[in-house]
Amino acid sequence: MATTADFRNGMTLDFEGHLYTLVEFQHVKPGKGGAFVRTKLKNVRSGAVIERTFRAGERIAEARLETRPMQFLYRDGDDLVVMDMETYDQMHVPSALLGDAEIFLVENMVLTLSSLAEQPVTLSLPNFVELRIAQTDPGFRGDTATGGTKPATLESGATVQVPLFLEIGDVLKIDTRTGRYLERVGRA
Repeated sequence: MATTADFRNGMTLDFEGHLYTLVEFQHVKPGKGGAFVRTKLKNVRSGAVIERTFRAGERIAEARLETRPMQFLYRDGDDLVVMDMETYDQMHVPSALLGDAEIFLVENMVLTLSSLAEQPVTLSLPNFVELRIAQTDPGFRGDTATGGTKPATLESGATVQVPLFLEIGDVLKIDTRTGRYLERVGRA
């Protein structure tokens, strides 16, 4: 059990039957009355953010999540087959744990698996991935004056808006949190 004095950003709490990550907290000592802690908690599974206030010194159950790198091997129905990078053990993980970021997933990508008591809780991609353009329309000379964009389909199947000068085979850096193109990093 942890108290409000133990709070730190990124801490995982077992609160009201759900797992939450502590996003932000603030100790408040009003001139009248007892001190309290105002918090923002993010649900680990759904991503929903809630605000809760705790009395100073209140006890909350802390959840100890184990995180480890896993390599994505292949899809098996609704599951993803991943391999532990240290023990080479393979396991099936529901693809729903990845959420919307699944569209940027390609074979052999290294993911981060968080588990509680050997039960997978979250699976996350790196913040930035490098993917090759599989299909896009050619850009035309003169179109660049407006700084326009065009859709490009990546090797993972995701479609992102890219500048007109990019071509099939270019390798792009993509932010998996926003789904946006950041820069060209090379040619395949």
